[in-house]
Amino acid sequence: MKPHKQIKDWGLGLTTPLIIAGPCSAETPEQIEQICKEMKEENMVPQLFRAGIWKPRTRPGSFEGVGEEGLKWMEIVRHQLNIPITTEVGNAAHVESALKHKVDVLWIGARTTVNPFAVQEIAEALRGVDIPVMIKNPMNPDLELWMGALERMYAVGIDKLAAIHRGFSDAYDKRYRNKPNWSMPIHLKREWTGMEVINDPSHIVGRRDGLLEVAQSAMNFGLDGLMIETHHNPDKAWSDAKQQVTPNRLKEIILSIDFKTPLENMKPDERLQDLRRAVDHLDDQLLDILQERFAVIDQIGNHKREHHLTVFQSDRWKEVMESRTQKGVKKHLSEKFMKELLYCIHEESVKRQEKQLREAEPVKK
Repeated sequence: MKPHKQIKDWGLGLTTPLIIAGPCSAETPEQIEQICKEMKEENMVPQLFRAGIWKPRTRPGSFEGVGEEGLKWMEIVRHQLNIPITTEVGNAAHVESALKHKVDVLWIGARTTVNPFAVQEIAEALRGVDIPVMIKNPMNPDLELWMGALERMYAVGIDKLAAIHRGFSDAYDKRYRNKPNWSMPIHLKREWTGMEVINDPSHIVGRRDGLLEVAQSAMNFGLDGLMIETHHNPDKAWSDAKQQVTPNRLKEIILSIDFKTPLENMKPDERLQDLRRAVDHLDDQLLDILQERFAVIDQIGNHKREHHLTVFQSDRWKEVMESRTQKGVKKHLSEKFMKELLYCIHEESVKRQEKQLREAEPVKK
């Protein structure tokens, strides 16, 4: 992936782990001033202050933000806290207003990321502009869509880039507002080397309780910062009241997190190197065993072909699934992992056998 400027090189004095805080929405100038006042009193001034000016809502009639007038109030943040500000933009008009009021960092929200037309419109409005842009993940776990939004920004010359992990919609998961699906931000960092990902526990949890747990998980997984919605009176917030915290609670959360040292920033010690070599050796053994297993599967496929048998046998599959899962659990492997592993192996086995049957079929003229 093409090189880009990381957070420390944005020219704003930011470092990682980056802490971003502020209300879900800018409501009144008095609200912004009170939040800044309490942040100073608690000695919990974030590196970057966030506030929504335009709020994309699911249904009409909800509070949809105060609009451009709110950008004027953000000057209070500069005066009171002397830190840069960031807000969400959803179209070219938002970009024009944000640039006019000298917003330091822009972000694109999840509802916008899902629409390549909207992302491209924003990208064109930013062509030739030197400003950092952060991209939230799309509503559903689509890595290509997330990366595509970042690539659209890069293509018009935006090289100060970061991603925001805010979780993914899941109608069946009641624990989270948006399921974290930690593999997605990790895959993004693998695919785009050096891409920093900020975690948004507020939107993942959707409640005040649980924020610390998710924030700590984000640090454990090696993400690069946190965006936590902060309000002086969360219960009276005009949007997302349940997930916002006071500056005092923000301080408690940040002080409770065990921030990890990214391995990219240090040379692994000899003990870690030895353990990694042991894992490499075991991986080689696993691959050898898989090779042997599929060689036997090929023999099974040949037998089925010769005796005109179908590939799939439901009772055998059920027996394998249940017995191997039970054995795995006894060896302290999770049931979820065992089932996912067995599904992958079974799918490959079926494909190989079905291919053998197709190759043996007479050519129809």
